[in-house]
Amino acid sequence: MIRRPSSLSSEQARRNYSKDNLRIIPLGGLEEIGRNMTVFEYGQDIIIVDMGLQFPDEDMPGIDYIIPDVTYLQGKEKKIRGVLITHGHYDHIGAIPHLMEKLGNPPIYMTELTRGIVIKRQEDYKDKAPLNIHTVKKIDRIRLGAFNIEFFHVNHTIPDAVGLAITTPVGTIVHTGDFKFDHSPISDAPADVAKIARLGSEGVLALMSDSTDSQTPGYSLSESKIAVTLDEIFQNTQGRLIIATFSALISRIQSVVAAAEKHGRKLAVDGYSMRTNVEIARALGYLQTKKSTFIPINKVNDYPDNKVAIICTGAQGEANAVLMRIVSGEHRFVKVHKDDTFVLSSSVIPGNERTVQAIMDTIYRKDAKVINYKMMDVHAGGHARQEDLKMMINLLRPKHLIPIHGNYYMLKLHGQLGISVGMDPKNILIGENGRVIEFDYRGNGKVTEEKVPTEHIMVDGLGVGDIGQVVLRDRQVLAKDGMFTIIVIIDSKTKKIIGKPQVTSRGFIFVKENFDLVNATKKKVEEIVEKTTSPDTAVNWDYVKNNIRETVGSYLYSKTQRRPMVLPVVIEV
Repeated sequence: MIRRPSSLSSEQARRNYSKDNLRIIPLGGLEEIGRNMTVFEYGQDIIIVDMGLQFPDEDMPGIDYIIPDVTYLQGKEKKIRGVLITHGHYDHIGAIPHLMEKLGNPPIYMTELTRGIVIKRQEDYKDKAPLNIHTVKKIDRIRLGAFNIEFFHVNHTIPDAVGLAITTPVGTIVHTGDFKFDHSPISDAPADVAKIARLGSEGVLALMSDSTDSQTPGYSLSESKIAVTLDEIFQNTQGRLIIATFSALISRIQSVVAAAEKHGRKLAVDGYSMRTNVEIARALGYLQTKKSTFIPINKVNDYPDNKVAIICTGAQGEANAVLMRIVSGEHRFVKVHKDDTFVLSSSVIPGNERTVQAIMDTIYRKDAKVINYKMMDVHAGGHARQEDLKMMINLLRPKHLIPIHGNYYMLKLHGQLGISVGMDPKNILIGENGRVIEFDYRGNGKVTEEKVPTEHIMVDGLGVGDIGQVVLRDRQVLAKDGMFTIIVIIDSKTKKIIGKPQVTSRGFIFVKENFDLVNATKKKVEEIVEKTTSPDTAVNWDYVKNNIRETVGSYLYSKTQRRPMVLPVVIEV
């Protein structure tokens, strides 16, 4: 049961609490896209906003994703009054299974659709204790220790997204979550501008606002515009339609469903996350469909091409996603037909350009065609552009602006927007991960010199945090320059090499085509063993192996300008 107390004013709160400072500590989400998690601390009370993951960079081979570092909260578990989740995207919920137990499993508050997605993900972690979830509505208010929280509705690419007005003893902090203003959204209501304006009239100490699209001029494109474009594509396409998009874009999926139903096409859904989110959204009523619309993916060939469409994952060219399997001919049921039209309904994330281009080339080689966001309006981002960001500032009229959710340059550009609408430059607080932002009881805010740990906690399979920088560096070396293994068998009495050293190379050279280099390397190993061993004294084999590793590594670099990982193996018999 959610409590809905009357609003607690800053003056009332000051009478109940000592003159502590409010501490705001981003554990992720600044300086990157993803890993969103922010700690609010006042006296003996802590609340947390979001608990997300970040997908790995290209130089993190084998890493599934990265989660926030909660070292600062160790020993403070009993102070955590609750966790607040703004919406159901993985960069805001993805770390929940890994961190909630570590934090003492505090109560966690979220809206209905977000709850459905979180519970479904939790099924993959059956060894974890059940979450203490409280479902909230967009009109709710709750009290958590020194904090009084009021939720308000915002638009995003997923329904049930909320912002937070957090009243503290030193003033009100507004956290927008991911947002944009969409006055004609799909499967959602427009943002609650009236409530946002009312919060502004009551006084806002600081606005923590989404910065992801702060570099883009103008107003955000409405999802209804995308729906019109998709309808036109369905109307004018004779062959099959294969639409690739993010599985979290529930509004986009609704637009595809509506167009398919209007133009008499059956719709197949493929991709684990896509099927899961469609199932959850349908069950909770966030996706309006006819029962007869959907067909299993293995039935797509039972219908004429002009009577079927497919919506799937893989718009970013992910190696194992459905789109890549279709285009490469590896999908069990879907092969590219000559007149297929592929709709890439997403913008290209930086770093994925070459992969997406390669997919488009392959599609055209098979006499199909592609429509992407550069050709038609088939994608609208979920983050506020410059005019929306200005509108949020003008509605709330905060004393301070704290740009969040974005790389550092995005935060700086957002700060400049604040100055352009009349904010005092001294009150633009540009933070960074781990850097403590403080507000005193007079409402004066500053970015302090204090910094808490925010290491990359990497998840690799079942391992969480056991992949450190040393292991990651080894993987980077292997990926870049390969591996060179040398096996030496030693006679335990004479300390002489039996036979010749054996060499194996993976990802460095092809041994059979580099006899001269391999033989020269073997000779160097023989020289090292002869110099560092004696039959009359005990041998420090670790010293011998280190000597081989360094000498061979330097020699190989001098000959090839590449330095593989050298793994010497010494066997004494």
